[in-house]
Amino acid sequence: MDSPIDPRDAIDPEQIDMLDRAFAEQLLACLDACARGRHGLFAEPVDDEHPWPEAARLRELAVALQALLAQQDERNALADEYLDLCTIAGEAHPGERRLARQFLERIEHGEVGSPTQKDLPW
Repeated sequence: MDSPIDPRDAIDPEQIDMLDRAFAEQLLACLDACARGRHGLFAEPVDDEHPWPEAARLRELAVALQALLAQQDERNALADEYLDLCTIAGEAHPGERRLARQFLERIEHGEVGSPTQKDLPW
């Protein structure tokens, strides 16, 4: 009798790489737009008049990437941090433009994925 296929063996590494690149490219484009004033990157848009389908797709990509990588006991620091930032609410939220600029700076300085500091700016 044949042994069942391990689901981790069924994941094509090239597909994960493609998803990873698509996520990173979409993240940078959305962060740039958000830093320039577009709202809805870290939270759902507050009104239906200004939907941002690219931001919604970015959240979907981040969740899908996390799920795929979790099957292989791996992580994606960009997706993890982005989804963490999406959970900030209330008085602790610095505002989307500021959050986007700070996240872009962390990416540019290679700080994403490094141990989290207690005094992060958000």
